[in-house]
Amino acid sequence: MRILFTGGSGKAGRHVVPYLLEQGHRVVNVDLTPLDHPGVDNLTADITDSGQMFNVLTSYADFDELEPGTGVPGFDAVVHFAAVPRILIRPDNETFRINTVGTYNVLEAATKLGVRKIVIASSETTYGVCFADGRADPPALPVTEDLDTNPMDSYGLSKVVNEKTARAFQARSGADIYALRIGNVIEPDEYDMFPRFFADPGLRRRNIFCYIDARDLGQITDLCLKTDGLGFEVFNAGNDNNSANVPAAELAERFFPGVPLQHPLEGEEALYSNEKIRRVLGFREQHNWRNYVDG
Repeated sequence: MRILFTGGSGKAGRHVVPYLLEQGHRVVNVDLTPLDHPGVDNLTADITDSGQMFNVLTSYADFDELEPGTGVPGFDAVVHFAAVPRILIRPDNETFRINTVGTYNVLEAATKLGVRKIVIASSETTYGVCFADGRADPPALPVTEDLDTNPMDSYGLSKVVNEKTARAFQARSGADIYALRIGNVIEPDEYDMFPRFFADPGLRRRNIFCYIDARDLGQITDLCLKTDGLGFEVFNAGNDNNSANVPAAELAERFFPGVPLQHPLEGEEALYSNEKIRRVLGFREQHNWRNYVDG
């Protein structure tokens, strides 16, 4: 596929883009900072500028695309990861503005230009636990995509709005638009943090003990691109287990007392459920923390 990828220079994108390249896709990274990686094409653009989004979606990737003399090739897919990545980086109103307006601009340009496959980055924060003021519990455990999303922060709220925006553009265009509620992204060099998580599991409560290896997120994104006909869908993007070396039932009892269980928790199953991506997309985890940490 010829893919426009926004935010490919960010923490998740700089691992997902190489994964997509390895699968044979051509990737044009649209970001404020270029991604220095062999094989990726870069365009510097601002997602909050609608004109720039229409322009990059009608742009050559590199000089080689001038050679056929047949005009600008169309994009087969758009993957939209660009965003202010959390609270406490920009003022709250700017976080909300950039994330929501940027997503609107990308979706509008993509659908009006006829792109039929779009993947957007949503977030675990939509469930309202991560950036809550004080203690907040999920509605039930394990956390599944059908549970209520009710954050109280500007970042989580922007992601809820983005999901609604995506649903609206899908209804109007008929394109496939999939939103990934991405868990806490772990890069390959970050597994040295896990012994600290094991020593103090409470550090991971606000993440609902979720993690997603950045490379496994690449697989999930590629599976979305290869799965047609679902219309609008939301998927939790997390690994198979928790970022703690404690059985799931014990984690729930210690850190989420009183939260109802959707089913009895077994073994080390993730409290942030990835059952849907395994069942619908065929996701098979490749990078469990046990591959890198003595638990």
